[in-house]
Amino acid sequence: MDGLEVSVPQPSSEFGEELRKRRLGVGLSLTALSAVVHYSKAQLSKVERGIKAPSRDLARLCDAALHAGGALIALVTPPVTDVPKEPAPYGINEEEWVMRLSPDGSSEFQPVGRRQVVRAGAASLMSWRTGGRGRVSPTGGVGMLDASRSLFTHYRRLGQSVEPGFLLPGLIAQTHTLRELSAHVDSRTRQELLALSSRYAEYVGWLVQETGDEQAALWWTQRAVDLAAAGGDRALAGYALVRRALVTLYQDDAEQTVALARRAQSGTLPPRIRGLAAQREAQGHALAGDGDACLRALDRARTLLARQEAEGDTPVIGSMHLPDSVGMITGWCLFDLGQMRKAAEELDRQLALVSPDAVRTQVRYGVRRALAYASHGEIDHACALAAPLLDGVVAVQSATVTIDLRRLSRVLARHSGLAQVRRLEPRLAALSRLPAS
Repeated sequence: MDGLEVSVPQPSSEFGEELRKRRLGVGLSLTALSAVVHYSKAQLSKVERGIKAPSRDLARLCDAALHAGGALIALVTPPVTDVPKEPAPYGINEEEWVMRLSPDGSSEFQPVGRRQVVRAGAASLMSWRTGGRGRVSPTGGVGMLDASRSLFTHYRRLGQSVEPGFLLPGLIAQTHTLRELSAHVDSRTRQELLALSSRYAEYVGWLVQETGDEQAALWWTQRAVDLAAAGGDRALAGYALVRRALVTLYQDDAEQTVALARRAQSGTLPPRIRGLAAQREAQGHALAGDGDACLRALDRARTLLARQEAEGDTPVIGSMHLPDSVGMITGWCLFDLGQMRKAAEELDRQLALVSPDAVRTQVRYGVRRALAYASHGEIDHACALAAPLLDGVVAVQSATVTIDLRRLSRVLARHSGLAQVRRLEPRLAALSRLPAS
């Protein structure tokens, strides 16, 4: 698997000793703790004796049950620092990468390569040129800009209900077309075309991450930064840090997630980028078990996002399908803090606000809601919530959703004697095995 790897936990006598000390400190037997966290007594005993490694999910549940304030989570999570690692060189060959895109893995599907994309872009430009002077008329340039903005909105809506492979060739072609067109228009239109091209490239990066290819996702995000800078907008470099932090979040790297998100909160950046960065920082703190820092970052995010300036005709940065993004991220963070019931209830509230047409968003947060209920021991309800999501999982083919789907499958496997779990398990297991690259 090329990306989105999940590290394998190692046995830890330190965690086991701390868990036993805190359990005895609050007067809980292994049987009582087992009933609270919904893990077997035998499994908890092995963890306490250092025979079996604690999963992150178990550490979160025990931390919340024993009111450890993140101390148990910290034992399975590296400490947070302020120094983000620089990403490895991307080094992808764009033409080869585009050519291997396929929504179904078959050799019959042959998206265009880079040379074909550039030729298609050049051909599109010819229709906008006038008088053989190698320039585009002001009307033509503005017309292309308006049409491309409208097309981008349609692409983003379509991206909610189909897998990335269907959209990426067209999005990449449009990115190149806008960049090529910018060389043949007046300076003002040039900046607007490059800005829009950068948003196309950023969206390509996000969809590529959904395929599980982190290296290519970061490569496209950097391309978006370069295009924006060429058009006079250096703010997108801040958002690139937020995107990098999303990659490290799915790698369970709390340290890097927080460090990158903090760097993206420079006072020179627009409030929306800083607000999205504060949300990502909150997710990193939740992953590390620091509830207080998480809540402070969420408060900062809500304040910043309430102040965001209108961006005119420029497509919005970040998700356009979350009516209350801070509320949804709060539910996400509560799960990582081990507060499963509160997480489930918050995700209930937030998902009720999301359009049914936003399938990718419904699936992403819906699977996590089902996981929260399952982790809280409400197996019947978790199965009832998960079952109608599975068609959407097939439709959107998301590597990031598959990570939570696998976690849900593991939780439900502990209750394999229940009829509703047996009914759901075959399809859930098959979808959990979907490649994340």
